[in-house]
Amino acid sequence: MILEVVKSKIKPLDERAMGLAQKRLDSLTKPLGSLGVLEETAKKLAGITKDSQPKIGKKTIIVMAGDHGVVEEGVSAYPQEVTPQMVYNFLNGGAGINVLARHVGADVKVVDIGIATPLKATGLISRKIKMGTDNMAKGPAMSKNEAIAAIEVGIDVAEKEIGEGVTILGTGEMGIGNTTPSSAITAVFGNIPVEDVVGKGTGIDDEGLVLKVGVIEKAIRINKPNPADPIDVLSKVGGLEIAGLAGVILSAAANQTPVLIDGFISGAAALVASKIAPESVNYMIASHVSVEPGHKKVLELLGLKPMLFMNMRLGEGTGAALCMSLVEAATKIINEMATFESAGVSEAEDGKND
Repeated sequence: MILEVVKSKIKPLDERAMGLAQKRLDSLTKPLGSLGVLEETAKKLAGITKDSQPKIGKKTIIVMAGDHGVVEEGVSAYPQEVTPQMVYNFLNGGAGINVLARHVGADVKVVDIGIATPLKATGLISRKIKMGTDNMAKGPAMSKNEAIAAIEVGIDVAEKEIGEGVTILGTGEMGIGNTTPSSAITAVFGNIPVEDVVGKGTGIDDEGLVLKVGVIEKAIRINKPNPADPIDVLSKVGGLEIAGLAGVILSAAANQTPVLIDGFISGAAALVASKIAPESVNYMIASHVSVEPGHKKVLELLGLKPMLFMNMRLGEGTGAALCMSLVEAATKIINEMATFESAGVSEAEDGKND
């Protein structure tokens, strides 16, 4: 099985490369640790890539698109037709992710992994597992085999990108109703009351929020997902695009490639990946924290600190795109900044450069 092979390839970060990176960072013309998260990121990248002076080259955001049967319960302010409409917008370069990806010099790859309508368009990667998930409020969202197949689509798409020279990946998604399965996944893995992880998503009102909480509670009650079995949780209360992104994350980890995690839906996918292969968390970089309440819970469960607090909740990979420039800046610091020795600058006598 492809998934098992990928899991076996995920190793701990390279401690030697991280040690060398830290030594260089401490020799640069600045007080120790004064560039904060940029230094932490550079060191982490060294461990991920096994290179003490890592560099960022080709960048790609992988946007997984899929629909959700649970939309028929009225959990979204938007109709399901918006999913394919937005996919065409992505392909035409007019969405928020396209603008921000161009801004940071990243490609956007759009994957139809489960849109509920037939789609054919130039540039679309068509890897549809099924025509959207089933309604999880009435039974499992998909079978275990479908969940695994969707993960393996993500693995395959990411491996092709990495094989073509991509040095950093970002996760993005599109799927009307997808905060509902994301909330369910978070509640199950975190053993958290549903009402504490559910937000208004695309803009439902207070009445809609109460309905959404009830639908998720019903889905969990009916399906009884087992938190000790990540594939069981994913198949019963997950989504195809969430499964695909989990595969992207696992593939990145297996191929020593950093992956920027976007918002709540990407976070739910990261949570699934972390349960399948705990070591994969070390290859993730949290880009931002969404205003969706469940996203903060996800990051706490993953033990990741977001780089940005921007009050964003668009998804699509927009937060990941923004942070690609910061990650690249971290690599430029470690590669291009002068050392005390090369610049002829005196270090602080106590070695702390205060």
